[in-house]
Amino acid sequence: MTRTTPPPPRVVIVGGGLAGLATAASLVDRGLRVTLLESRPRLGGRASSFTDPTTGELVDNCQHVSMVCCTNLADFCRKVGIEGLFRREPAITFFAPDGRTSTLKAGLGPAPFHLGESFLRSKHLRWRDKLKVAYGLARLALDRRAGEDGVEPFADWLWRHGQDVRTMNLFWGPVLVSALNERLDRMDPGMARQVFVDGFLMNRSGFQMEVPSAPLGELYGARLETWLRDRGVEVRLTTGVRSIDPEPEDPSAVGSVTLRNGETIEADFVVASAPFDRIAGLLAPSIRERLPDLDALRSLESSPITGVHLWFDRPVCPLDHVVAPGRFLHWVFNHTALQGRGSANGGQYLQVVISASYDLLWMTKDQIRDAVLADLAEMWPAACEALLERSWVVTEHGATFAARPGVATLRPPQRTPVDGLFLAGDWTDTGWPATMEGAVRSGYLAAQGVLEDLDRPEKLLRPDLPPDRLARRLLSRRENRRDARFEPDFEETAYEPTGGSET
Repeated sequence: MTRTTPPPPRVVIVGGGLAGLATAASLVDRGLRVTLLESRPRLGGRASSFTDPTTGELVDNCQHVSMVCCTNLADFCRKVGIEGLFRREPAITFFAPDGRTSTLKAGLGPAPFHLGESFLRSKHLRWRDKLKVAYGLARLALDRRAGEDGVEPFADWLWRHGQDVRTMNLFWGPVLVSALNERLDRMDPGMARQVFVDGFLMNRSGFQMEVPSAPLGELYGARLETWLRDRGVEVRLTTGVRSIDPEPEDPSAVGSVTLRNGETIEADFVVASAPFDRIAGLLAPSIRERLPDLDALRSLESSPITGVHLWFDRPVCPLDHVVAPGRFLHWVFNHTALQGRGSANGGQYLQVVISASYDLLWMTKDQIRDAVLADLAEMWPAACEALLERSWVVTEHGATFAARPGVATLRPPQRTPVDGLFLAGDWTDTGWPATMEGAVRSGYLAAQGVLEDLDRPEKLLRPDLPPDRLARRLLSRRENRRDARFEPDFEETAYEPTGGSET
């Protein structure tokens, strides 16, 4: 008798953003049939680029920046071979309202005091401001219950701990609004604490930025598509999904995916990595009714980010990047310096970022551009003399989920009560804010779930950046972690990320 060997299990991933890409990359070379479906003509999701019709070059929707503490994003970049397309910035440059610059960089002291020397030398804060900020940071670091009431916004927490409008505008806001894409008066204190403790205080290098040295469309688009296809992943672009359907004989298990063109793809596992406001609409009614926890997503909101791209006929910004406290614009990235991009006649290409740009939604693109140009002219007189050759203003209205108080209770886990159905996306319960790191973590956790169900358990999630000894003693995370999945085992070999090339 001839025995027919059953085909390998099929995993269908709905959505080609970073979460879906991380899921797919984790499941290659494991004897699975992996299909990645993306409704757009490109991969990358929000971390993507568009083509400038004037020059044909790729222009990012908005600047995406990682940090050394983002261990899973670094692992993903190594895995798919793009780790060399990041540039590590050992210091963060601040541009004071009076025109002086200062840098935040690690000094000689151990974490959590390694940034103290450069902080005390900062020129955009007065000594009274620095004392207030230092007190606020100490209280925040020790407040392991920050945000647990799910009600108090971080601005109120700051008021209660001795901060004022000046320190909020010149210190807390520039750091946190950019990191969490939310205003202080709408921000979850627990997430604010995580940014400072995990990103700035636990490890001497955790705060350092990893800036892409290539357009996002090159990083997460064509390169990853080729990498996945070469490893047997079926990548289908411009392929929208109508519904995720149950197994006909077992409504408690996923069975197939129906495309908008009517085609049906049978699936043993489905990882839904679409935006949070589209997930419920993708589920067949019999599946949707088994996921009552998704009702909480109706309360999840989005925060916008605005990116302003400017091409000048001559150099305007003398720095590679700069944070501008107290201004209309938040960050300036010099893409001529960072990516070698500009015009043939010696011009300069700048990208300006304005996070949590709610107040800009009523403004026209020309008004936003002109307000940015006015800021640049005040910062560098050369901007007054330079000719603006062209510009783009891009607002991502749904750039991230809003980091509002209590948002942690709205985020679902990756595993669902429906057999074979997993969720992925930075909006799921990852223990991280809405970041590229959070997206990759969700993809790794979804892939872990698939492997567990196949009786091939494997830990894909990378541990956090190891804390320095003194920081670990003073700011132990074990008492504050919301999910034990993310508690690193400090007895194992230390994991050292290399997500970008040293500068």
